[in-house]
Amino acid sequence: MIPFIVGCALFMQMLDATVVATAIPAMAASLGTTAVQMNISITSYLLALAVFVPISGWAAERFGARRLFITAIALFSLSSIACAVSQNLIQLVLARIAQGAAGAMMVPVGRIIMLRKTPKEDLLKAMAFLAMPALLGPILGPPVGGFLVTYASWHWIFLINVPVGVLGIYLVMRFIREELPTTSPRMDWPGFILSAVCLAALVSGFEAIGHQGISTTQVLLLLATGLICGVLYIHHARRCDQPILDLSLLRIPSFAVSILGGNLCRFMVGSMPFLLAILLQVTFNFSAFLAGLITFTGAAGALIMKVVATRIIERFGYKTVLTWNALISGLFVVLCALFQNSTPLWVMVAILATGGIFRSLQFTAVNTLTYAELNSNQMSKASTLAAMAQQLGISLGVGCAALVLNLSMSWREATSLERVDVMWGFIVIGLITATSFFSFRRLPANATAALENKTRRRQA
Repeated sequence: MIPFIVGCALFMQMLDATVVATAIPAMAASLGTTAVQMNISITSYLLALAVFVPISGWAAERFGARRLFITAIALFSLSSIACAVSQNLIQLVLARIAQGAAGAMMVPVGRIIMLRKTPKEDLLKAMAFLAMPALLGPILGPPVGGFLVTYASWHWIFLINVPVGVLGIYLVMRFIREELPTTSPRMDWPGFILSAVCLAALVSGFEAIGHQGISTTQVLLLLATGLICGVLYIHHARRCDQPILDLSLLRIPSFAVSILGGNLCRFMVGSMPFLLAILLQVTFNFSAFLAGLITFTGAAGALIMKVVATRIIERFGYKTVLTWNALISGLFVVLCALFQNSTPLWVMVAILATGGIFRSLQFTAVNTLTYAELNSNQMSKASTLAAMAQQLGISLGVGCAALVLNLSMSWREATSLERVDVMWGFIVIGLITATSFFSFRRLPANATAALENKTRRRQA
């Protein structure tokens, strides 16, 4: 039951991360803003996840994992209600930040509980079971969001979290036994503050470029603040015995390559639902439900690849798969720039589904590569740093897509979106994804030896 309970929490988080994109045009009209400016409702959620994930491990040790898990689910449900009753964009963003902070506690702490409760011989099966909700969330998010927006209202995309949250709390209290904290670890508060300000300022400043109403001076101030806090954190981490983010892990070649190359690939994870929602609903005037059905085919393709991804990686090797598949994944993002109102639906579906297949292969290899050269003592810190970096990459992808749209509109001196603006968004994101090719080429030939030896022993 424990993998199922943690999987429910993961499903709720992943569903919420994708369901909003389909509802952006309807939410923008209701809240009196534009679809491009509504991207901050996605970015703020993802950024809050990235900022608060690092303290999840400390909080679980300090307050007890079960107690924190229940609290996080409750706060996630309450913040979902706050999102639904928001009357303007500012209220929605504040509620989304609270929702992201709760999600940052919910899933990592649930995973900690599962690792503690699951016997070693059952751990692989449990982790495989846990991966399914992460795929089902993106699959169901767009069509569920589109259905609710088309036949009810956008408020329901948040309210559906409430019954799931109530069920989750009941299952935790029923099946997971309380374990009182045995240690009281010291929290790296200076490191947390510096890393949080760095992430928030950089992403906010990057997203603000090209926005009307924000001066160049303000943008430069945000970026400068982020860079200064980043440099200060690096200096702090070198002197701290237990930094909240252990940057020394980046000296490990496979880990460093997986973080840099993987995050360049994750730009498309954050930006694709956002760009597709705008393209299909704003420029093509498709219904939210139809747009959601088209968008979800990419995640459906990803689910198909999970069946054979391991065999492909074992056959061709990590480095070969990661380098060449990065180019292929970027190409399928660029192909979305060719979509027009007259493009047959089956062509759109075929391109999105095939792109999802290659995207799934890429992340299966990247996520495994992350822990290729790490020992058991490094796993916890590496998991925290990797989770933070993943959320940052997804958040930057949304911000980058919005930046391109704004710059394209400014260049045309236009006040409304057109297909050409979204076209440039797909092209830029596709090229950024393809540049991860150069990062994966730096992967040492023996970096995945441990993984390949395990595979050979298992086959033998």
